[in-house]
Amino acid sequence: MARLGRGGFLALAVVFHLVYIYSIFDIYFVSPIVHGMRPYRVESDRAPAKRLVLYVGDGLRADKAFQSFPDPSPPDPANADLTPHPLAPFLRSRVLEHGTFGVSHTRVPTESRPGHVALIAGLYEDVSAVTTGWKLNPVDFDSVFNRSRHTWSWGSPDILPMFKEGALPGRVDADQYGEEFEDFTQDATMLDTWVFDKVKDLFRSARTNSTLDAVLREDKLVFFLHLLGLDTTGHSYRPYSKEYLHNIKVVDQGVQEITKLIDDFYGDGDTAYVFTADHGMSDWGSHGDGHPDNTRTPLIAWGAGVARPEIYRDAKAPGHEDGFSSDWGLDHVRRHDVDQADVAALMAYLAGVEFPVNSVGRLPLTYLAAPLQQKANAALVNAKQVLEMYHVKEEQKRATSLNFKPYSAFSKANGSIADRLSAVETAISQGQHEDAIELSSSLFSDGLQGLRYLQTYDWLFLRALITMGYLGWIAYAATTVIDLHVLHGSVSDDRTIGTTMAFSSVLVLMYSFFVIERSPVTYYAYALFPVFFWEEIFARRKAFISGFRVLFDHVQGVSAFSLLFIQTIIYMIIIEGLVQSYFHRTILSVCYYFGATFPLRYGAEFIKKNKILVLSWAAGCLVLSTFTLLPAIKVEDANTITAGGLLMLGAGLAYLYYEHDIHTQSKSRTADSQPNVISRMIMGLQLGIILLTIIVTRSSVASLQAKNGLPLGNQAVGWFVLLASIILPFVHRISPNKHYLHRLVIIFLTFSPTFILLTISYEGLFYFAFCFTLLAWVRLEHAIQVHDASQPETATSPSANGVTITSTPSSQPANLYPEKTFRTLALTDLRRALFFLFFLQSAFFSTGNIASISSFSLDAVYRLIPIFDPFSQGALLVFKIMVPFAVISAALGILNRRLGLQSSALFMVVMTLSDLMTLNFFWMVKDEGSWLEIGTTISHFVIGSVLCVFVAGLEGVSHALISGVEVDAFEDQVKENGGLETVKGKKQLESNGVATSNGTAVRAAVDERLVIE
Repeated sequence: MARLGRGGFLALAVVFHLVYIYSIFDIYFVSPIVHGMRPYRVESDRAPAKRLVLYVGDGLRADKAFQSFPDPSPPDPANADLTPHPLAPFLRSRVLEHGTFGVSHTRVPTESRPGHVALIAGLYEDVSAVTTGWKLNPVDFDSVFNRSRHTWSWGSPDILPMFKEGALPGRVDADQYGEEFEDFTQDATMLDTWVFDKVKDLFRSARTNSTLDAVLREDKLVFFLHLLGLDTTGHSYRPYSKEYLHNIKVVDQGVQEITKLIDDFYGDGDTAYVFTADHGMSDWGSHGDGHPDNTRTPLIAWGAGVARPEIYRDAKAPGHEDGFSSDWGLDHVRRHDVDQADVAALMAYLAGVEFPVNSVGRLPLTYLAAPLQQKANAALVNAKQVLEMYHVKEEQKRATSLNFKPYSAFSKANGSIADRLSAVETAISQGQHEDAIELSSSLFSDGLQGLRYLQTYDWLFLRALITMGYLGWIAYAATTVIDLHVLHGSVSDDRTIGTTMAFSSVLVLMYSFFVIERSPVTYYAYALFPVFFWEEIFARRKAFISGFRVLFDHVQGVSAFSLLFIQTIIYMIIIEGLVQSYFHRTILSVCYYFGATFPLRYGAEFIKKNKILVLSWAAGCLVLSTFTLLPAIKVEDANTITAGGLLMLGAGLAYLYYEHDIHTQSKSRTADSQPNVISRMIMGLQLGIILLTIIVTRSSVASLQAKNGLPLGNQAVGWFVLLASIILPFVHRISPNKHYLHRLVIIFLTFSPTFILLTISYEGLFYFAFCFTLLAWVRLEHAIQVHDASQPETATSPSANGVTITSTPSSQPANLYPEKTFRTLALTDLRRALFFLFFLQSAFFSTGNIASISSFSLDAVYRLIPIFDPFSQGALLVFKIMVPFAVISAALGILNRRLGLQSSALFMVVMTLSDLMTLNFFWMVKDEGSWLEIGTTISHFVIGSVLCVFVAGLEGVSHALISGVEVDAFEDQVKENGGLETVKGKKQLESNGVATSNGTAVRAAVDERLVIE
């Protein structure tokens, strides 16, 4: 096939990585939902309860629900009692006297939608469902609400609709407030009092509405109160704040009032109550990942059918062994922990309805006030419900597999599902109820493992296929880089009909297998890429070998090879260090320390000649090294934000003041690169925008911290400065200054308001230091290039000091710019690509941990969007995160031009290197262990995969940002030193029409080159 140029290579990179990112969903996030199961319920003469009330305190951490604190909202603050007391005395009384309690352990992602699905449907939903529908059901699943006779629900528009729309028509009533109520800058307790008031209105109406009264007195009813205030308050003020603790008091008082109201209305004692939360919250007011603060939620059940507390007067009660509840004052009450999905099974049993058919929840028998025989029967029914799901799923898999292997636990002699169910029923009939419960529990566990076996049936094959694809891409990318930027396409492909048929046969064989197994269409794409890549690599093997000779031909002698080997080991250690930095941010600090000293290897003469530049570089590295030592958890600090803004403003003013002197020293002295009045005026406007941003940000922070909400004027000015800062750079086209340093300053000032308005702490300081260090790096690498060119080439140096500049036609597809002269890649450029890759990682992790969803704070976003809108607010956060990468892309684009490289050269090298990290992350992905480990490793893989796509996009960003700039190019020095001459040498014409000189591939025709003397 025809060779791909730069554009084709970038397009292929984007398509390949996007497709392979999706593989994570085919491997780990395949929907567990199947249909066609018969429902099961525990048959009894009378259900444990006629009705069920579910309270969900959205975002309530388990520890905060039970710990004691001084009153956060005393009637008389001046004479407040600072003695710690429980903030939820009513709920605590349920634990001590009336019911059973424990900790409900959630799974990642710890977000509202999957948490409520687990609680109400007993299903750990496919994580990708969060992206396909935040409010409504993207898939059909059963729920306790759907199994009830009728459900009334009150609360947030983000949660209620998905259960109403997913149930039978008319089965669920949803009374919700408007989205404008979810204002993060206002008192969020009103969200909870709204719910309590609506419940009171319902029962008040029943006194005068006989039809409603009759419906309310039927059985199998569910009342669902979604209490969002805690989550909203926690996001705004953190879960250790007085506001959050006060919200706990409000919830406790509301629960007490509603419980009394319902008990008084019915007066029959046939109401069961469950209080829990969908997820917890981190100390910095976020959630989403598997941190224990996010996964541990309270669970309290009381009322009809619920066991009373187990009190241990003279000893520590079971369940507290982990020490988590040591400061709750409940060590004498047995703690019964459950998985979150178990709550759905508990509610179905208490209400006397069928278990949701997709539920994987295990019925927590210790919560039941029932005789042993009834518990044994309930455990058996619970196991049958899960085994029914296994049976349907197994039949589906068997129908699409060539050689299906059933789950081993159910294929043993006398170990079939039917045999084991019969053994449980026999034990029950013989009165061996404890044995029956054990057998049912074992059967239930095997059923879950069997479901997991079927869920992961294709994992080994898929992992091998994806690995071959990534290895193929790395090798193909390396070959393409050599072809475009070392050999310039001088060596033709060696492809025969035989090799083409061989690779095609492999693809046809795999496709046939997919057709028989009725595999998803994505499997075909996963197979296509590795076959394509490895066929291309095989066809270009001569080019790869020739390019290898070009790069390493100057390495002669044992000492040179030894030094090259040592440098290669160090290089791989650094890449592995970047992988580990995803887990330990401090590794980036260590890398900065080493980076600060690397100019020393060029000797005292170089240091003396460029001492200010070297010191600037070292200072920048040392300053940046401190940011990864700071905690990712930040607290809003207006003074730190202001300090960062003033540094940005000062840098801009300093440039304006010294601009004439800077340009006088520059070698780019064309009319278009000289200072002009209009450009300076526009830059002055940019500085004014920065000053206005500082003022409005301080005002907004003060207003929000004082709980006065966001003034409309501040919001308007905030949007104005954000949009104006992005628009003003385009005005520079009126009278452009094309000097590269002027362009970099414009870019720096463009995004400065963003790093003031959308930050909460030291991010602005990082932005200033980061841009300063990038500028020092660009100038330092150019100085190194000049220094290397002035040194005599030695056989012991593994870097190509004698760099060749090749003249090419302007239509060369590998170059975005109009220059016709550029040099080939050399080994030393691998170091520059590694630095670029390192700066990318630093931009990601220096001010936070982007691999953790819950490390993001929404405080800054409230200055523009105070009303809850996850996608708009998330878009602003992502925009801020992307800003440093725009600066990096501009810096690398300038560096490419100053070094005389083609525009895409270093970008393509980085795209090749980045997937070495991706492959590491792919094999680090865990499907066992804690949910924190599982979620973290998956997010790392996705980030690593996106990185290559991101770098491809950065090249386009670089072209847009530095288009037309003039630099002190290395090309100019080449022309001065070497001039244009014809490269001559001993040539031997091969059969393929390619001439070689000392084993180096060149074009058969005479080639004009610029050489350094």
